[in-house]
Amino acid sequence: MTNKPIRLGARLTALGVAATAALSLATLPAAASSDPTVEQLMADCASGTGKCTFNDPVVDRAYLGDYRQVSDTLYNCSSSPASQGLGWSDTVGSSDSLDVSVTAGGKIAGIVEASVTAKYGHTRTTSHSDSGSLGMTVQPGEVGWISRAQAMQQVSGKWQTHYDNPHWGHYYWFWKDTVTSPTANGTDGVSNAVVVKSRAMTPDEKASCTGANAQLVRGPNLHQNEPTNHPGTPGPHDSTPQPGDTPVATPPAESSPKQ
Repeated sequence: MTNKPIRLGARLTALGVAATAALSLATLPAAASSDPTVEQLMADCASGTGKCTFNDPVVDRAYLGDYRQVSDTLYNCSSSPASQGLGWSDTVGSSDSLDVSVTAGGKIAGIVEASVTAKYGHTRTTSHSDSGSLGMTVQPGEVGWISRAQAMQQVSGKWQTHYDNPHWGHYYWFWKDTVTSPTANGTDGVSNAVVVKSRAMTPDEKASCTGANAQLVRGPNLHQNEPTNHPGTPGPHDSTPQPGDTPVATPPAESSPKQ
């Protein structure tokens, strides 16, 4: 659900801003139709038009993110098991409550990182990349691929923007936000996971095997997310192996995540 921005109608001193921010959600009326959208305010934060801070950050416990396909797809059109090495690569970025990408090195990411560092004494990872290769065996009439899930973490807080001149009739605006980002492998005991997956071919896929000369056929990596895991709730694709999955040893916790 989109958080409506809250307005303040007069220029305030620094002390007055802090006091009003603490009370604004309870005392100020809902935003009118002429008020800015959160997207507009975030754009002003990113451009520097608004002087923005991300206040009172709260970092939640890590959880295992969604599994996503990170390799090409192998179709076994033969009548016997087929084995082949398969490379994989994955890059996971950050996003906010509106599912807007928070770009590594960008102004928004820098503001959030500075706020978290000031409170917790450590920085956050905005983007994480990893890659590798695995050998896999695909049974006759099946499709195989490699999937990966990244350890993730959310930080919640309240944005404040201050304009030198009134925007939408006011100098200050406030709104809540949650930023979701990859975190280091092993954070809070949550490890990244890589699994080999397989399923039976669909009728259309079997029909396409006719011209494949009964070979192992490589298809594109569709980069599809699989069923969603909700933070803190084990999902159908958590780090516990599921039927049809072949778990792969997860590397030990990294001393510093790849950027």
